[in-house]
Amino acid sequence: MANGLARHSGLREFFLGFPLLLIGSAQSTEPRNPATPGARSLREIATFPVGASVSPSLLLHNDRYRSVLASEFNSITTENALKWTTVHPEPDRFDFSGADSIASFCQSQHARLHGHNLVWYSYNPAWLNRFSGDSAAWARLLQSHIATVMGHFRGRAASWDVVNEAFDGQGRLRDSNCIWAIHLGNDYVAQAFRYARAADPEAKLFYNDYDQESSLAKTEAILNMVRDFARRRVPIDGLGLQMHLRVGTPVEGIARAIRDLAATGLLIHVSELDISVNPGRNPGLTYGSELQERQAQLYYEVVHLYRTLVPRSQQWGISTWNVGDADSWLRFRNGKDWPLLFDSSYRKKTTYAAFVRGLTQ
Repeated sequence: MANGLARHSGLREFFLGFPLLLIGSAQSTEPRNPATPGARSLREIATFPVGASVSPSLLLHNDRYRSVLASEFNSITTENALKWTTVHPEPDRFDFSGADSIASFCQSQHARLHGHNLVWYSYNPAWLNRFSGDSAAWARLLQSHIATVMGHFRGRAASWDVVNEAFDGQGRLRDSNCIWAIHLGNDYVAQAFRYARAADPEAKLFYNDYDQESSLAKTEAILNMVRDFARRRVPIDGLGLQMHLRVGTPVEGIARAIRDLAATGLLIHVSELDISVNPGRNPGLTYGSELQERQAQLYYEVVHLYRTLVPRSQQWGISTWNVGDADSWLRFRNGKDWPLLFDSSYRKKTTYAAFVRGLTQ
C-alpha cells in the first residue's frame, strides 16, 4: 500500500475547495424542479458526451422517457440488453431485438452507442453454467460470443465494456465465483480484449469496474493490469469508473481515482453514475431538501472533478445509470431511493442543476 502511495502522487493530493451549493432548511418530500424556459440541454452544454443507460422497453413504450433521452443525452449505454443472459439466452441463439432498438434510436438521434458488456462473472444464462469442455472449448465459446455480438454492431457501436468487474475489493482477480477464470485462468481478461480487437478494430475497448473511489487496492490492481497490457501489447483504449456512489462518499477518494486512472493516458469514462440517498434501505426515509442538496453537491463535485482532472483528449464522457428515479436499479434494491437527475415523472431535479454547474464552473 505504501509503495502504491509513493508511485502515484495523486493519492496524496486531493482537489478540494469547491464552492458549496446553498443548503436550504425547508423540508420537502418532492425534488425541486429547477427547469427554466429556454434552458439548454446537457448535450448542448457539455464539452464531452453526456449519456445514460437505457431500457429497451421504456425506450419503446414510454414517450416521456424517450423524449428526455433525445433532448438531453448524446451517448447511450445498453444497460442489460447485451449482457449474456439477455443477448445469448440459448447456446445457439442470440437475441438482439432489445439492443437493436437502442442502436436504431442512437442512429436517429446522432447519439453514440456504448455496448455493455461482453464478459462478466455475473448475469450469465443457466446454459453457460452447465457448459462443459476443456479450456480450448471455453476459449472458442468466448471468442465466438464476442465476435458475434461485436460483429452485429460493427460500425454502430463506438465503444464496449469488454470486461466488467474482474477484481474484488481487495484487488484480487475473482476466481472462485468467475466462470471465465475457473475455465480459462486469470489471463481470460487479456484474451477477451484480444478477441474484441479482432472483432472490431475501430471500436474503443474499455475495462469497467466499481468502488475504485473507495478501494485503493482495486485501483492499484487496475493500474497494474494496464501496465501489464502495455508490456504484452494487449489492446485497451479506456477505463470505466462506475461511480455508484452514496451521499457521504468522500470526495477525496473520487478525486484520487479519477486522477490516477487519467494518469494512464487512456480514455476515461464515468460509466454508471448514480448517487444513493438510502443505502440503508430505510422504508420511512423522506427525500427532504437537505438530503437533496447533499446529493446535488456530490453530483457537482463528480462532474467538476472529471472535467478538470481528466485531459480533454481523454474525456470519453459521463453516463448516468438510467434516466429517472423510478427506472433505477437502486429503486428495486433499496425500495425507496432517488439517485438520478430526473424524478419519476422525468422532471429535472436539484441534481440536474448541480450537474450543469459542474459542467460550467
